[in-house]
Amino acid sequence: MGKSLFFFSWALLSCCCWNTQAEVFTSIGQMTDLIYTEKELVQSLREYIRAEESKLAAVKGWASKLDALTRVSTSDPEGYLAHPVNAYKLMKRLNTEWSEVESLVLQNPADGFISNMSIHRQYFPDAEDETGAAKALMRLQDTYQLDSEAFSKGKLPGVHSNAMLTVDDCFDMGKTAYNDADHYHAVLWMQQSLKQLDAGDESVVSKADILDYLSYSVYQMGDLPRAIELTRRLVAIDSKHERAGGNLRYFERLLFKQLNELNQPYQPPSEEPIQLGTYSRPKDQLPEREAYEALCRGEGLQMTEARRSRLFCRYQDGKRNPRLLFKPMMEEDEWDSPHIVRYLNMLSDEEIGKIKELAKPRLARATVRDPKTGVLTTANYRVSKSAWLEEEDDPVIESVNQRIEDITGLNVQTAELLQVANYGVGGQYEPHFDFSRRDEPDAFKRLGTGNRVATFLNYMSDVEAGGATVFPDFGAAIRPRKGTAVFWYNLFRSGEGDYRTRHAACPVLVGCKWVSNKWIHERGQEFRRPCGLTEVD
Repeated sequence: MGKSLFFFSWALLSCCCWNTQAEVFTSIGQMTDLIYTEKELVQSLREYIRAEESKLAAVKGWASKLDALTRVSTSDPEGYLAHPVNAYKLMKRLNTEWSEVESLVLQNPADGFISNMSIHRQYFPDAEDETGAAKALMRLQDTYQLDSEAFSKGKLPGVHSNAMLTVDDCFDMGKTAYNDADHYHAVLWMQQSLKQLDAGDESVVSKADILDYLSYSVYQMGDLPRAIELTRRLVAIDSKHERAGGNLRYFERLLFKQLNELNQPYQPPSEEPIQLGTYSRPKDQLPEREAYEALCRGEGLQMTEARRSRLFCRYQDGKRNPRLLFKPMMEEDEWDSPHIVRYLNMLSDEEIGKIKELAKPRLARATVRDPKTGVLTTANYRVSKSAWLEEEDDPVIESVNQRIEDITGLNVQTAELLQVANYGVGGQYEPHFDFSRRDEPDAFKRLGTGNRVATFLNYMSDVEAGGATVFPDFGAAIRPRKGTAVFWYNLFRSGEGDYRTRHAACPVLVGCKWVSNKWIHERGQEFRRPCGLTEVD
């Protein structure tokens, strides 16, 4: 029960969407429905309790009544039965009333509750969802450099919450990492579980089980002295443990061999507790991982005073576009080169509400275009849910598309549909290009509209913590601001890709993140954005 409540509590903090198929929780838009579902189930559970209490009270009433009768009848059975009324009532009780008692006892007040559970269970998160939520917390832990204790006590930047993790929650987090051969995170969470258990917190899991996972994960991290010390603690608790004795002998032989080969004396394990930074996080396939995550934390920004002095704000009328003449768009420079601008009051609250309303029923796991085949597919580096909206869906979509065309001066008739994305617990989109590179000639072949020349990104919510759009190549971080939009070109005027525009959506730490974007393609821009004289104009 504790494990399930933890994941629901965390969902409340991070505001998520699901469907009936097994799928990691990657959105927030519809997960609020789960909160109301849980409330309904609690009400159903209380009704079941009342029914059980009513049933028990009735059974107790029968028991008291029959107990009084049997005390009298058994004191003098023959004298009791000598009275014809008593004889009749005995026959009646055994033939009728005891049958009523039997029927009462056989009644199952749980039927209504079980039926309600069965109806809602199809929408419940499954084991894959739970694993995905655990990995999302680890992703947040890595990106924002939060130790396990901070998570366990609900201490997130700028947030005060009662969302606490129990000993068993921490153990389950560690076990999830362990089962995925992620011993780095297994160590962090098993250590936190052990720390809370040693502090006197209640738990179902035993200290022996925690030490079993922790000691082996520490060994996998290459820390033999500490693995030996932890295994000795395990043996002291459970001398008959099926693996501990063998592991201890193996670790000791391995350490002795290593020390002999290196001609080094034995060094006892550090007395410092294991914490964030004790072991190095394993490298992955993303070359700019450190720069990307640093930008997400607000570190490594390259916004100098000299660059800031080149940034301006202005009113944009779309080169005297009739629709913008009397209400020009407020435009702010976010970056000078490549030029990134932000438009204020791009979407009204009413428009945002309508777009979200249209998108929610259609949200599905976000996809990326396979660079070799051009087919849309899911990817682990993009964790969100998205929906595609057409102009025929509602006049608001047509109005937004027209506004994008008016502001940018680009033809949106060849653009992709308006994509709406909703990011949930740890939702992110790791560094990527919006345009196709030379080694991906077929990425947009099926569309027949050329490459993605520009990106128009609408922010449809504020985000309490995390969720920035970052550009690792030149050290920019753009924070979401509800109702605003950012715009940049992915291609130079020559049609060559601007590789500086590789960008990412940082994981959402706290809050709900809604965005919508329009990918504008080359076709139709021949006279609106003519070619330059050089490759990088």
